[in-house]
Amino acid sequence: MKINPGTARRIALVVALTAAAVGFVWVYAARRDFFDLRIYVSALRWWADGHPLYDWAQPDPVQGELYFTYPPFAALLLRPFAAVPVGFTIGFFCVFTVAAVAVAAWWLTAPVADRRGLPRWLLAGLLFPVALAVEPTRETYFFGQINMLLILLILADFLYASPRRWFWAGAGVGLATAIKLFPGIFILYFLVTRRWREAAVSAGTAALATLLAAAVAPRDSWQFWTSSLFSTERVGRIDYTGNQSLQGLLARLVAPAEPARAWWLLLVVAVTAVGLWRAARAFRAGDDLAGVTLTGLVGALVSPITWPHHVFWFVPALVVLVDSGRRRDLLVAGGTLAVALYGVNTFIDWGVAPDPTRTVGDFLLRNLYVLAALALLALLPARTPAPNRTDLATHHATG
Repeated sequence: MKINPGTARRIALVVALTAAAVGFVWVYAARRDFFDLRIYVSALRWWADGHPLYDWAQPDPVQGELYFTYPPFAALLLRPFAAVPVGFTIGFFCVFTVAAVAVAAWWLTAPVADRRGLPRWLLAGLLFPVALAVEPTRETYFFGQINMLLILLILADFLYASPRRWFWAGAGVGLATAIKLFPGIFILYFLVTRRWREAAVSAGTAALATLLAAAVAPRDSWQFWTSSLFSTERVGRIDYTGNQSLQGLLARLVAPAEPARAWWLLLVVAVTAVGLWRAARAFRAGDDLAGVTLTGLVGALVSPITWPHHVFWFVPALVVLVDSGRRRDLLVAGGTLAVALYGVNTFIDWGVAPDPTRTVGDFLLRNLYVLAALALLALLPARTPAPNRTDLATHHATG
């Protein structure tokens, strides 16, 4: 079959960008040796041998000791990997992460491509290398994190499911919340946008998954929900530069002292209120993707610990900003892309000492994601016209 010159050029562009992204990741990504994934496997093997899951600990020069910190339902999902070689597990996670990035790129761009009369593969092919190259994805890949599973579950609810097409719309957010508590912020987004049914389904799904885990592993579930969940030292040092949350920013200002909890709580309330207000306004304007993105950024900011791999929400922000097409939005998109590519851990070794932030330059670099997320909360537009839920449901029903 003969390919016309225009299509050939587009294919060449996508291939070139993907090759450039792979090269960038290969040369510049920090090699983490699947550190987190190896911790999961070690903890799960300890658990499979009959020990309490949340008693497992591994010494670490930065955090002191590292633990298995996910809820029991996540442990149940990951338990089979305790029985296979770690090399197989690493390979599985690598393939899954790349495939999940590709699926996310397709879901995020397909409505835009349809509305603008462009081939879906083209926009997805342009976003894929960008999404692959940014630091949140690089860290997800080389740490062996499960973040992209959560992203797919969340996006499935907002970009694919519709109550008119699927009664269980909201179940993706519920499952993601049961796996890792962070996605629970999207239940609040359902509530502020008055999607009562999806909110009920997501909350109910999270509860059922948690009860299932409690039935299978009652002792470990009791330990997690009554003790381990509240032991903040299990998660990591809050002043560590990799922690790109509001609490991390405050901790780095006063390290090695502890930041004032009252100031953190005040910031959490203010950011949550403003961010979800803007998200609800974006939804009412017909731009659910902007609302979802704003909610994800709120979650990253208010969580006590937010590692770089949690902030994939820069990628859908780029879609919203570029699709908006306004000069200001394109400039914001350029800045967002620069921040996400440069990151906070890849090019600077911040060491392990709990040192306070001493200069303006260090403040900007050590809190790059926090400041970018705050800027996006203020500047991310609601596209007009934008694809609403009816458009998205029709798109997926016919696509």
